[in-house]
Amino acid sequence: MQPQPYSMDRTQTQTRVNEFVRGVYNWMALGLALTGVVSYVVTSSEAALQFVYQTRWIFFIAELALVFMISARIQKLQASTATGMFLLYSALNGATLALLLVMFTGESVASTFFICAATFLALSVYGWTTKKDLTGFGRFLFMGVIGILIASVVNIFIGSYGMQMIISYIGVLVFAGLTAYDTQKIKAMALSQPANLDAAVVRKGAIIGALQLYLDFILMFQYLLMILGNRR
Repeated sequence: MQPQPYSMDRTQTQTRVNEFVRGVYNWMALGLALTGVVSYVVTSSEAALQFVYQTRWIFFIAELALVFMISARIQKLQASTATGMFLLYSALNGATLALLLVMFTGESVASTFFICAATFLALSVYGWTTKKDLTGFGRFLFMGVIGILIASVVNIFIGSYGMQMIISYIGVLVFAGLTAYDTQKIKAMALSQPANLDAAVVRKGAIIGALQLYLDFILMFQYLLMILGNRR
């Protein structure tokens, strides 16, 4: 008996979705690995740490510019360019992240990382499997991100430890929620792709998805570290 066309279409769709999602998480993992390697190199060198600290605003502006260009101009960028920009951002973020990591013991950094990874995995599974539409929730969380940014800028001048801890707790909640929201959005993106979509377009979609999840993970990790980390 010949297989039903419906079954073949379903199988092909599932294969396409699996390949796209695998690409998203592979690029995210590569970005995190690059960030980790660069952070380790910078923290191992006093001269490198000093250089990054003295030029931290240049690094910060460059990172913001890369995120904006990838997010806003992904359709106009070539796949190779988008990939290179994502990896460059991951490396720059690793350098600036080193300034935070040296403030905490290695044991607390490692334990916080594993806590963050387990939380991220659980929330990704929830975002993938839930039947609830998280779109409205995502808009609320985006407002939370804006609030965190404003509060963080204000606290640069105030220098309040209490305010920093409040920002950290809110940050964990916001980026935990965004992990589930972005996962659901990536699932919808994967399901909506036509079968004959160009490989370069698929790659760019995977890069923008990887960037979103990378940001959710790395920012949740930083806020968790501020809460759970043991300072040197």
